[in-house]
Amino acid sequence: MSMERRVMLRAAAGGALAAGCGRPESGKESRQGAKVGSREGSREGSERESGREAGSASTRRPSPESSPSGSGSPSRAGLPGQITNGPRDRQAVALTFHGQGESALATALLGEAERAGARITVLAVGSWLDEHPELARRILDAGHELGNHTQSHRAICAMDEKAAHAEITGCAERLRRLTGSQGRWFRPSQARLATPLVQSLARREGYAACLSYDLDSLDHTDPGAEAVQRNVLRQVRPGSVVSLHLGHPGTVAALPALLDGLRGRGLRPVTATELLT
Repeated sequence: MSMERRVMLRAAAGGALAAGCGRPESGKESRQGAKVGSREGSREGSERESGREAGSASTRRPSPESSPSGSGSPSRAGLPGQITNGPRDRQAVALTFHGQGESALATALLGEAERAGARITVLAVGSWLDEHPELARRILDAGHELGNHTQSHRAICAMDEKAAHAEITGCAERLRRLTGSQGRWFRPSQARLATPLVQSLARREGYAACLSYDLDSLDHTDPGAEAVQRNVLRQVRPGSVVSLHLGHPGTVAALPALLDGLRGRGLRPVTATELLT
């Protein structure tokens, strides 16, 4: 029996699978880089959608040839307000996971990453942390990174200031309560790019930057393990920030071969903090 089939059977026993980002919210998971213009990011019609910090922020602005790409005002760490990719002159990439879905699938994926010596970044939904508070420490204790993906995974870029701020602070409060830190990164929900308002609100809450991505694995569409692997390995470059999701069995099944493929290209999977600072 294939690994993907075994994971799917285990997930079925534990409950229904999470939906992809950008689909209607149902309490399951619905949905970092090429250069991004300075225009406000728009909500995608169908989304291709830490905690312990892996390193401290550099107080010096990186040289232009090694700077992360993004848009917006520089943060206190010398980063742009929104980031889509890391430096292209480093042989490293960041695998970032939208954090929601069945806990059994999340645990299985973390195990696959750890067996390969990979470190990942999970941007968690606050309501998911409410359901599975033990996963916050599970992620951090293994050396991974944990960040904020809003409290309820609603379309934050379409919200007014008060509602959007509540989405950011709600998740941040849960992260602080569970881990002692709100995490370093914020990622908007149901949008690849944060609007200027959302960027401002995230900075107000103390996030170094809004973490977007330049490579969408499309795993939330459940195309199968081989397709997820191809989608990433055909497009990945040094400095890529890859969008992936917890809660999808095809992603778990794809991870070992995906990590082998990255190693074959000389690319090391690291946390977003390690890639970007």
